[in-house]
Amino acid sequence: MVRRNDERRAALVDAAIEVLAREGARGLTFRAVDTEAAVPPGTASNYFANRDALLTQAGARVYERLQPDEETIARQRAGTPDRETYAALMRELVGRVSGFRTGYLALLELRLEATRRPQLRAVLTERVRADLDANVAYHEQSGLPGDATAVRLIYLALNWLIVEQLTLPEVLSEAERERLVTAAVERIVEA
Repeated sequence: MVRRNDERRAALVDAAIEVLAREGARGLTFRAVDTEAAVPPGTASNYFANRDALLTQAGARVYERLQPDEETIARQRAGTPDRETYAALMRELVGRVSGFRTGYLALLELRLEATRRPQLRAVLTERVRADLDANVAYHEQSGLPGDATAVRLIYLALNWLIVEQLTLPEVLSEAERERLVTAAVERIVEA
């Protein structure tokens, strides 16, 4: 029974991500989540104490789904630790994050909502800080060129590139985005 409940909870949180991406934070209601998840009315309210709990779990789930799979991690570790490999890793990252369009758009909605909800802001701040620290630690262990500041600058640059791609995809072509990722690595990361 616990497994089914965990699966249903995950389905409800995934439905919340879809609703956030499509309708925004104002459109995120238990009823909308129930409809998106194709479950009986009242199901979401049985799983989440309130809307804040649903928002918080949606934020955590986005990050969970954005993690690279084991094959991607193995391929990254097998690469030569140079700027070319670094740029390839960053292009893969942009592609993976952009490939989960609704997740990233939901995350943007959550970030905006966090400006009004201190508990959500605390959860997202903790999660983003932990992810950034993990990226720096991974980078330092990988032997790739550059330092912690370079990792943070790449993080900031690529986040806005992804926002641009997902919200105004006609501004830059795919080829331009790939060239910009490579240029960011070449200009920010010291050899």
